[in-house]
Amino acid sequence: MTSFSFALRVALVFAAASVVSSARAETAVAAAPTFWDPARKMDKPDLAGLKQIRFLTEDDYPPFDFALPDGAIAGFNVDLARAICEELELPCTIQRRRWDTLIAALDENAGDAAIASFAITAEARKKLDFTAPYYTTPGRFVVRKDSVLPGATPAALADRTIAVAADSAHEAFLRNFFPASTLATYPSAQQARSALKEGRAHAMFGDAISLSFWLNGADAADCCMFKDGPYSDPTFFGDGVGIAVKKNNNALRRALDYALARVAQKGAYTELYLKYFPVGPY
Repeated sequence: MTSFSFALRVALVFAAASVVSSARAETAVAAAPTFWDPARKMDKPDLAGLKQIRFLTEDDYPPFDFALPDGAIAGFNVDLARAICEELELPCTIQRRRWDTLIAALDENAGDAAIASFAITAEARKKLDFTAPYYTTPGRFVVRKDSVLPGATPAALADRTIAVAADSAHEAFLRNFFPASTLATYPSAQQARSALKEGRAHAMFGDAISLSFWLNGADAADCCMFKDGPYSDPTFFGDGVGIAVKKNNNALRRALDYALARVAQKGAYTELYLKYFPVGPY
């Protein structure tokens, strides 16, 4: 990559982030992201071949999927699956399985669709087909609330320490765009968050979805807040998260895409988003 193209890419990344941050500052009302064109009219697909939908998910990724004390499964993905079935007027079941068994379960027809925060990547597309994304996984900075940093740009964080999970896409992003910062790498994102909370780093960079959940939870103890962003470079953070179906199951994929768009147009997606993400990751 030439120095000019690298500089241009840096400028575009941070200009986009600045626009998002400015837009957020101008409104005090929390808002859900929009992944569907509200003006687009979609024809309801033929559902004659669909008698029910057997959704698969896991139970160890809150707030998306988690087990309640009584053993029931809950979370954003679970509620979204139920909203989809209601929109399609089809009965559905939601089974939980280990993450590493989900693809095999689809291949073996033990389930019809996996709504388990599958990232849409080129590698994943070799094994699965996906709906349009229903959320994305951008990177964001968090700082302590007593921080005096003016921003989370390469200039503002030059000669500053940024905590980040080692060998992650977030570390790779920082090494590309924040070469003047000192990176403090940790074995896990949780440990990187703890480093920030305890004042051992000026900022922490990680997955905005997980960070929003952490900021709103007891573990953060109201220590920290988002600073600038989000940063959504697909080279590092992918094309979003979709519902996975078996390869070439086009009828089900089209039905799910239709239902997702309708759920969004009716406002149900926004309600679920605000329920599970009161501190918005975007």
